[in-house]
Amino acid sequence: MHTLIINRDDVERLLPMPKCIELMREALIAASLGDAQFPLRTVLPVAGRNGYMALMSGQHRGIGAMGAKIISIFPENHQAGLESHQGVVLLFDTNAGYPLAIIDAAAITAIRTAAASGAATEALARSDAETLCILGSGVQAKSHLQAMLAVRKIKCVKIWSRRSQNARQFLDTYNLSPRIKSEIVSSVQEAVEDADIICSTTAAAEPIVKASWLKPGAHINAVGACTPTTREFDSETIRQASVSVDCYESAFREAGEIMIPLSEKRIGKGHIKAELGEVFAGRKNGRKKGAEITFFKSLGIAAEDLVAAHFIWQQATEMTIGAKFSFEGSHS
Repeated sequence: MHTLIINRDDVERLLPMPKCIELMREALIAASLGDAQFPLRTVLPVAGRNGYMALMSGQHRGIGAMGAKIISIFPENHQAGLESHQGVVLLFDTNAGYPLAIIDAAAITAIRTAAASGAATEALARSDAETLCILGSGVQAKSHLQAMLAVRKIKCVKIWSRRSQNARQFLDTYNLSPRIKSEIVSSVQEAVEDADIICSTTAAAEPIVKASWLKPGAHINAVGACTPTTREFDSETIRQASVSVDCYESAFREAGEIMIPLSEKRIGKGHIKAELGEVFAGRKNGRKKGAEITFFKSLGIAAEDLVAAHFIWQQATEMTIGAKFSFEGSHS
């Protein structure tokens, strides 16, 4: 047997955003219904550096695959023109345990994270949502713009970044349709106060968004913060919002946006309304009122990486894409 090695360009070609949004719905349903199993990620800080390595493993009975994503996160890489997330997804079959594929993890992470937000937006945002705010201008900002355009008829995009030149480069690179108004704003408040959809993709450690700035009926995809001590939104936002998560266990043990308000006793665990997979499966309600603020806390789970990687491997196999490699050497 052969193992396929699939690079970034091939991942981006084989995993279009609309299809990945569909796949993330399936992955999150499987996670909530018990068809996919995955332990909490293991995180190893890198000694002497502002960086860490994370391991996310899991298996999915429905697709007959198991695997792991091993990824490094170095936030300061952007200063050197490098991506902060780098690594591989290892995909194995569940019959004999053979490695099916080694796939670029940065590309999968960029696409599937935004696709999960796209699925959340499709389920939770108002149907007439048309003003989009993106906080940040990095890889996730770009993929989130693509995902939001796939699920709502966006008429206006507001971009905020700590460095306005990065926001300008982002918009120039993306080349939005002329029918969509785009604007670079100088403050987070200006960015979010009229937004129907907010995607936060920053590296902020402390809240940059206050509840008092939010428009009634807004939907939020909170993506940037992913540790127990970091968050992009204040506790009052969480208290006021109808909150959904990708996984209860992850949210209560890894998400500062959830853990800090819990520690402050601003909310209880019952304040978390649903896992997104429960909403997709019809077991929990999504948006109930037009003026309700809906909030999706995205941490990312191995089930998402597995489903995306398996689809990429299937497509690559059918289309004869990727480099073949055998661990058995010349005797394979």
